[in-house]
Amino acid sequence: MSDATSADAFSLEGKRILVTGASSGIGRQIAISCAQMGAQLVISGRDMTRLQATLSALPDQGHTQVVADLGKQEDIDRLVAEAGLLNGVVHAAGMSKLVPLRLINRAHLDEMFASNTFAPMLLTKGLLAKKRMAAGGSILFIASVASHIGPMASSAYAASKSALLGMVRSLGMEVAKQNIRANCIAPGYVRTPLLDGLQGSGGNMDGLFDLTPLGMGEPEDIAHAAVFLLADASRWITRNYFIVDGGLTVPMDIYA
Repeated sequence: MSDATSADAFSLEGKRILVTGASSGIGRQIAISCAQMGAQLVISGRDMTRLQATLSALPDQGHTQVVADLGKQEDIDRLVAEAGLLNGVVHAAGMSKLVPLRLINRAHLDEMFASNTFAPMLLTKGLLAKKRMAAGGSILFIASVASHIGPMASSAYAASKSALLGMVRSLGMEVAKQNIRANCIAPGYVRTPLLDGLQGSGGNMDGLFDLTPLGMGEPEDIAHAAVFLLADASRWITRNYFIVDGGLTVPMDIYA
């Protein structure tokens, strides 16, 4: 393979990509990075002002926004209708709250799973049912290393994100015959408003940051991984769980 052909495999030129949760944090940076790599973006979020700010930050023209609350089926249906034919989708919308298991209730579980699990699953179902995903497309879910390290007071959050792994392995089998791929990215601790909110609500993250060999991540670190999994360079990768965490979850010998 020539250098030119190899380089082209990492480009998103000519691809139309939907990013949910694009109004802030990881979703916002994924949208910006995809646009920088040549993609045409459809961005979605609940906050019109912040979503418009993301749209204004995207290079080039032709990008669109759809304000939608993915906790509402009518908004999911509207997003599916307005998305057009897609080459990729990134499910970056989600939420987190620190609540010990002994204090959780049905309403907390319903809220957490509705945002982190049911919404991306139902949106994916709608896109596939309406044939909005092109052959060779990529479906990407933003999960979390909370599934692996089990941070304090995160039982519901970790469970809602862990569910995506089992789902994506089954989904990958279902869509393979259309040459569509499905993968997860599991970010570690990334400098975002969501993480700032957790620290402000009483979460002590300092010890975990100290255990991360490469330190706290930036939204760009996750966005670069997303670009790879959306590009043709990853055309032989599906049903996978890509941990991007600065080395946090790799076992270390504490007696060394």
